[in-house]
Amino acid sequence: MRVGVVTEIKPAEKRVALTPAGAHELADAGHDVLVQAGAGVGSGFDDQAYVAAGARIVGDAPTVWGESELLLKVKEPIAEEYERLNKDATLFTYLHLAADPKLTDALVASGTNAIAYETVTGPGGKGLPLLAPMSEVAGRLAAQAGAYFLQDPFGGRGVLIGGVPGVAPARVVVIGGGVVGTNAARVAVGMGAEVTILERSIARLAELELLFDGRARVLMSDPITLRDEVSHADVVVGAVLVAGAAAPKLITREMLADMRPKAVIVDVAIDQGGCAETSTPTTHGDPTYVVDGVLHYCVANMPGGVPATSTRALTNATLPYVKALAGGIDQALAADPGLQSGVNVRGGEILVPAVAEALAASRSAA
Repeated sequence: MRVGVVTEIKPAEKRVALTPAGAHELADAGHDVLVQAGAGVGSGFDDQAYVAAGARIVGDAPTVWGESELLLKVKEPIAEEYERLNKDATLFTYLHLAADPKLTDALVASGTNAIAYETVTGPGGKGLPLLAPMSEVAGRLAAQAGAYFLQDPFGGRGVLIGGVPGVAPARVVVIGGGVVGTNAARVAVGMGAEVTILERSIARLAELELLFDGRARVLMSDPITLRDEVSHADVVVGAVLVAGAAAPKLITREMLADMRPKAVIVDVAIDQGGCAETSTPTTHGDPTYVVDGVLHYCVANMPGGVPATSTRALTNATLPYVKALAGGIDQALAADPGLQSGVNVRGGEILVPAVAEALAASRSAA
């Protein structure tokens, strides 16, 4: 099969969907691997590394899109790429369609088979194995971003996240105890912050209690507790996920008035629309803005800030699925129900109910 890898063109996105090591495994299995010139440079892989791995370097994106039967990306196509979508190709990437009606319409109109990393499930329908590595990265970066933007020169409260002897550390509230939240809390605890994790699953609360062993407070997330904890926080990390669906708006505009002046919200859920009513996507080049005195960090591709790490972690997770798809799309989907759950759009139809419901809700609200 012809497997294509294009250069990411989303602002400040330097990840690439396949490492040279991954390209070698595909080429060794007899597949034709096309890599757009320069696609891996931002992650530390030059074109020669792909050539040595058995891939072909192609000079322009339209050729890679046009010739590929399986097209690999990291981020969802943006507007200038919509015209390159076609019914003869399968697109395998992060899509986050619940927050992107225009992309969904483009995929439906093109007839492209679109498989989203973030809705592929593990054995027995449990876990999100292709979302997990980037969630780990984003969670750890969320704590770092919170610490960084708490500094006065960057608009924060001027609080050192770990404090010093005799001076209290920052209070960090993590909303959601999944992969993102757990990793954010681990790093924040490691930096010496006073950390509270809010979670709704009783089973997960017990797991978190054992994991952190008293180093973080673990509380049931209910509206009263959420409001109280957010009002006393220096940093709030939004780590809420409903697979395939839009993130619930747990932090309302009204709640900002009760927050500490110059507190920081790091909304990792922004790819799915954000868990704060006041969240709107930002970029690495212009990552923050202020609403009602509260600093918002809502970078939509946080792992893109560490592409050398993220690219390797992503390929580690996706390569087995890529190899299966390269052996035949229909066969791969039939053999793996978890991979089948990743099919968001096929034959002009939206196949994930949560995506369809979120889009219908957004359009009716408009």
